Amino acid sequence: MVGADAEAGSGGGARLGRPPLTERRKAATRLEIARAAVRLFAERGVAATTADEIAAAAGISPRTLWRYTSSKELCVSPLLTYALDFVTALMRSWPRDRQLVEAVVGPPSAFPDMPAGPEAEALRDLVLLTRTEPGLRAVWLQVHHDAELVFAEVIAERAGRGPDDLEPRMQATLLNSTLRIAVEQWAWSADPRPHSLSRTIHRALAIARSGLSG
Repeated sequence: MVGADAEAGSGGGARLGRPPLTERRKAATRLEIARAAVRLFAERGVAATTADEIAAAAGISPRTLWRYTSSKELCVSPLLTYALDFVTALMRSWPRDRQLVEAVVGPPSAFPDMPAGPEAEALRDLVLLTRTEPGLRAVWLQVHHDAELVFAEVIAERAGRGPDDLEPRMQATLLNSTLRIAVEQWAWSADPRPHSLSRTIHRALAIARSGLSG
């Protein structure tokens, strides 16, 4: 856990390589805040949880908490980008001489497992909460809206096109919606293990494959 003197920075998607120490500390603090918020939301509900309680659970001051977020609901955003960042990094690192569709809809054995750990468990708890907490559902949908723009940029750049062109936008929308439904399906299933998330995502992408060529 990062101490209370850490300062927040701007959020961002997955990157290639290892980020600087300061960014890693900020990211660790965001995740600790998100995990603390999910624990409290699951126990008490969003309405009954205060920002001060989230800060105390994360081991930081309320002042520091507000450097990282503008609302208690938005505290959970780093967990909601878990699968999206994973796929974004995979797409960005995929060899240019191979079709992008192979990165996300290759053989199941070639699709990397989602990283295990507390983030996967907290993600499942959080996605379950989006079914009953409108504020968290709004954050979930906003995260996917933002991710769609990133997907369009990655797809367009690889194809030598603009991110506002129709084809990259349609492919990004299909990919984004597929990931959202896959994560929800995994969270609501009887097998919430991280490797089952990878399998669910792969299966969903295979279903959508006809719209993910390129």
